Amino acid sequence: MKRRDLLRAAAGAAALSLTAAQAAPRGAKKVNASKLPRWRGFNLLEKFTAENNSRFREMDFAWVRDWGFDFVRLPLSYRCWSDPSDWSKLREESLKEIDEAVEFGRKYGVHVNINFHRAPGYCVNPPAEPLSLWTDAKALDACAHHWAAFARRYKGIPSDRVSFDLLNEPGDLPRDSYVRVVTHLVEAIRAEDPDRLIVADGLFWGNRPVPELAPLRIAQSTRGYAPMQISHFRASWIGGSDTWKEPTWPLHLSDTDVWDRQRLIKEQIEPWKALAAKGVGVHVGEWGPFNRTPYRVALAWMRDCLTNWKEVGWGWSMWNLRGSFGPVDSERPGATYVDFHGHKLDKEMLDLLKQF
Repeated sequence: MKRRDLLRAAAGAAALSLTAAQAAPRGAKKVNASKLPRWRGFNLLEKFTAENNSRFREMDFAWVRDWGFDFVRLPLSYRCWSDPSDWSKLREESLKEIDEAVEFGRKYGVHVNINFHRAPGYCVNPPAEPLSLWTDAKALDACAHHWAAFARRYKGIPSDRVSFDLLNEPGDLPRDSYVRVVTHLVEAIRAEDPDRLIVADGLFWGNRPVPELAPLRIAQSTRGYAPMQISHFRASWIGGSDTWKEPTWPLHLSDTDVWDRQRLIKEQIEPWKALAAKGVGVHVGEWGPFNRTPYRVALAWMRDCLTNWKEVGWGWSMWNLRGSFGPVDSERPGATYVDFHGHKLDKEMLDLLKQF
């Protein structure tokens, strides 16, 4: 679709703003991308895929607040509100369900981070998109069109309540390609809402900082999945994980390849501290252990990760709240669950998270 047609469709889209009652209150706190609050919370997966597209649950926001956390990340698939055959059309009924999540965040004092997990032109998970965001101008314009629509929709809501996380886990890309795409998306958002807090994931699936993005005055999101032999032990979507030796923590892969808390600092903290020193706020957008990791190993690894992030003042968002990585309904062998409003709560894991 031609760029002018996309822009015309964006300009004519109906009901792309929330009501004035939801706009920024007087005296709203200013959030600075150069140093983020230490937001802590969970990823909520109701619109993670179009196949399982559903409404967000108010109870999740209430639990997050009641447990002392203040952040949710919404990894979204654009196919929940649009279609790869016609990127210009956005379905209002699905967008209103994202509005509900934003309103739940306001009601319970929980920051809502909106992420395109599947964007027009890119997703880290299969199936591949029909056109590539990194090489095709049509895909890039379509992605910018969608982000501009979200920017208009939430304009006036302060950034201490809502932020945008552009693209989930870009892979092993040339840096200039990634910077070009991010710059284009940032410009599309700021043309509609100059004040929106914007976050970009690091390269190499979120693990490597991108100092070349610093001039854009946006924050960056890292990951907390290292080493994969701990976080993704026997995860069916990770090839070869079923052949890994059952892990311990610290993890001894060989006499010279050992993962412990100091290795986590070297690999996960120090490169990102250098970025933070350049005036770029850092947040851990995803992390957590899959439910086949031995329980005591998972908790010991989690404690070291959490200790490191607290020491440097970074917030985090666990993948996920309810499900195989999180503290609720995780079906984790070795865990002791308590009944919690009809759900199975891993209270020991939750208590660990609450310490940090």
